[in-house]
Amino acid sequence: MTTLVKISSCLVALWLMLGLGDLFTHAQAKAFFVFGDSLVDNGNNNYLATTARADSPPYGIDYPTHQPTGRFSNGLNIPDLISERMGWEPTLPYLSPQLRGQNLLVGANFASAGVGVLNDTGIQFVNIIRIYQQLDYFEEYKQRVGAIIGKGQTQRLVKQSLVLITLGGNDFVNNYYLVPNSARSQQFPLKKYVPYVISEYKKVLQRLYNLGGRRVIVTGTGPLGCVPAELAQHSTNGECAQELMKAASLYNPQLVQMLSQLNNEIGKDVFIAANTNQMHLDFVSNPAHFGFKTSKIACCGQGPYNGLGLCTPLSNLCPDRDLYVFWDPFHPTEKANRLIVQQIMTGSRAYMHPMNLSTIAAMDSSG
Repeated sequence: MTTLVKISSCLVALWLMLGLGDLFTHAQAKAFFVFGDSLVDNGNNNYLATTARADSPPYGIDYPTHQPTGRFSNGLNIPDLISERMGWEPTLPYLSPQLRGQNLLVGANFASAGVGVLNDTGIQFVNIIRIYQQLDYFEEYKQRVGAIIGKGQTQRLVKQSLVLITLGGNDFVNNYYLVPNSARSQQFPLKKYVPYVISEYKKVLQRLYNLGGRRVIVTGTGPLGCVPAELAQHSTNGECAQELMKAASLYNPQLVQMLSQLNNEIGKDVFIAANTNQMHLDFVSNPAHFGFKTSKIACCGQGPYNGLGLCTPLSNLCPDRDLYVFWDPFHPTEKANRLIVQQIMTGSRAYMHPMNLSTIAAMDSSG
């Protein structure tokens, strides 16, 4: 009997050692953390009482399960495709009950559709995870992982991780230009609003750095005036809405400038600027070159350019999503996302400044 107890005790100890070994293997792999808005949300808003949701068909029609997941896409979004290209497991939404145990060591997606840099952006969506709450959740995440692998290993996991953050578009579309004479447009002319948003964004990124982020890809806004939603409201002949294009043309260069300034203050290249504005403009100016039929009409929607209202089961739906740059009135198709991720991976300095993700990966593996 004593022998049996000893054997079973050894087996339990061995099982625990193997389990912990598996956890530490995960800890040594690259974790991936995602912050931001609907361009990168992979389902957090499904767990919130908000109208900013993508939890009904035809969202997810081309996702592996062919079911809506909370991604604002017909299929995979940018974080999914980065994980795919890097050979990583996809991250789970932070609010998902499945995000526990070993799944935590893959990283987490904290993004929430509707948010911006500013706290008053997206107030019409009521219950969304504003950016400072996303960072608070990141702090909570670190405590949860620390309980599994220890504080030192957790700090190492976070410092060796990749971070993606996508913010800014909603601060214009769902704030400054949301309604005529909005509170923010009364407070600031555009030329002063943009530096204000940039200065607030800098505080967000400084906190992200203080929480351990050391490889942070920061995307700019797309050409805001060229999305089907804006064409439907402001365009007569398919031309992009000028006021929103002006906002993007002011915001994106100032964002790059601020990231360079932050890197100089830190003394190394922590923040990487992804020129998603130019990536999108490439599609808009020459869709056929990329195999698209149109960059103006959304695949799913209604009204002019399929740009009015939401994408719902009652909306017009294109049969071939790969021919469209835009899936719904605001968000790219999976095919467009794939082309964006290709540029993130291998793009020149015109697209990725000061370096692309392949260069980062090569530097990290040699280091």
